[in-house]
Formats: sequence, C-alpha cells, structure tokens
Amino acid sequence: MRIQIELDNTVATELAGSGDAMLRALQDHLGCAIFLRGNLLTLDGDADVVEAGQTVVRELCVLAAQGHDLVPGTIDAVSAALDRQVDPAAVLEDVVWSHRSKKVAPKTVNQKYYVDSIRHNTVTFGIGPAGTGKTFLAVASAAVALHRREVNRIILTRPAVEAGERLGFLPGDLMAKVDPYLRPLFDALNSMLEPERVAQHLERGVIEVAPLAFMRGRTLDDSFIILDEAQNTTPEQMKMFLTRLGFGSRMVITGDVTQVDLPKEQQSGLAVISEILEGVDGVDFVRFGEEDVIRHKLVRRIVAAYTEHDQRQAPELRPAKRA
Repeated sequence: MRIQIELDNTVATELAGSGDAMLRALQDHLGCAIFLRGNLLTLDGDADVVEAGQTVVRELCVLAAQGHDLVPGTIDAVSAALDRQVDPAAVLEDVVWSHRSKKVAPKTVNQKYYVDSIRHNTVTFGIGPAGTGKTFLAVASAAVALHRREVNRIILTRPAVEAGERLGFLPGDLMAKVDPYLRPLFDALNSMLEPERVAQHLERGVIEVAPLAFMRGRTLDDSFIILDEAQNTTPEQMKMFLTRLGFGSRMVITGDVTQVDLPKEQQSGLAVISEILEGVDGVDFVRFGEEDVIRHKLVRRIVAAYTEHDQRQAPELRPAKRA
C-alpha cells in the first residue's frame, strides 16, 4: 500500500530533521519505506503498517505546526500516546518549567501521569529504571512551586548508603561530604536555574540539601521535599521520612527497586511501601518502564535486558501497568 501526504513547507523541513535524521528514525520506527520529495511525503509498505504510520505522521505534523521541536524521541512519544489513546499534544505540550530558552515537559505518557500526580497529590512515588526522568521532573516541579510561592523552600535528600558511618572521615564540611551523593539533584537544579541563583538559595536556606539521616526529628512545613534513590532506605527510614510531612508541603519519592545498594539481608523501604500505602488518599504511585527511558537508545536496551533478567529471577519486581 502507498499513501502520499502533502505537507506544509515548514513542517516538511521539521519532519526531515538535520541530515534527514527524523526521516530515518521515522522509517525505523514505523517499519515501512518513507520518501520525502519537496513537501510530498510517501509511505510505502504493508497496509496496516502504512495506515498506522499515516496517523503518527499527521500527529507529528500537528505538533510541528504548533511550534514543537521534533526530535527522534518525539516519534516514540507520539506512538506511545496514540497506543494508549492519549492526545500526544496533551503530553508533549504540558510545559512543567520554562526558564529563558529552557523548557521541561513530559516526553512519555507515564511522565505526563507523573507530573499530574505531583500537581494533585501530597505524596507521589516515582518508581522505575534510570533515565525515565523521575528526579529531573520532580526538581522541575519543585522549581515551579517555589517560583509560584506555593512553598517557601525546597528540600533535597537521599540516603548516603555507600558512605555509611565513614561519612565523617571524608574531608570538608557537610556540603563537601554529601556532594557526591547529591550531585544528580544539583545537576538537575543547575540545568533549570543559574548556578548563582542556586548558590544564593542554598546560602539563605531556600534550598536545603542534606542526607536522609538529618531529617529525623523535624517537621517540614511549606516545603517541597524530594527523596531521591529511595530504594536505599530501610522500611524504618521510609516511615521516618514520610512522617516529617508538615502543613502546606508536598513530597516526591523516587527510586528504582532493581538497584538496591543495601546489604542483601536488609529489606528496601521502597520495595514494600506500595503494600502499605496503596489506596491511601493523597498518595499516588507512578511506575515507569523501559519504554519511558529518555536517553541513548542503548540505555533503553540495557534497561530492557536487565528487566528481563530480573523478572526471571524475581517476578514480583515487574513494573505494574497503569490503567
């Protein structure tokens, strides 16, 4: 079957991409032959494949016409959204954070669920493999909440499991000691705000960064609190953290239950928390899979391979599908 689609000249340029990168990615994804001559796009292949490809192409054209920058990853996002009967524009055009030329928006349906959950729930758990945007989108949501004065401060924490009791033997002050463990959170902050602004906020206590052990005994009011690498908390630490929640605050807890660094005999607090809190009003769980990995294609294949291996070893680790 052959279908030809006439495109606007600007859309045709976007759909071709630099060095025809978009066209190659589109052909690889759809599994049919694609040709672009001027502003005429031709799809050639099996009827069902071509018809599905036509739907994807038309959605990409709509996004391009609306000013959305098309990259190869956009094709996966559009296809996944269509498969789940979700409007691709509703996913990709939901800008979480915008600062100068920087825009942060979901790139998959699960990421869209995640940011919506953060907006509407007091406590959100983002559970899934590396590269799915769990931490980055949480930090972006925190930056928005601070900018809109919905909260007075941002608190970033994660367990320093690797250092343990040896933390005190590392050189420098507290910030220097925990910096290696909290660096991903700093990187996310610095990609959204000028480093000078981040430094000012840290100095004034508007942004606070501390290892999880320093949360004990506190009540955190009017704060946006992010616990990263939560798979490395014990059940007792998880309970301690969650009960720090104060008035006017929100919490986001992120982690990957397949990358636990605790001793083998120690249970992960993240692995059991859904059994405890699933169904509690104000608490939501968003589970990511390898289809949500927004990194090099090889990372997605690596995650898929490890997931397959983990499921053979322990089926209970399989990410639950969201309805």
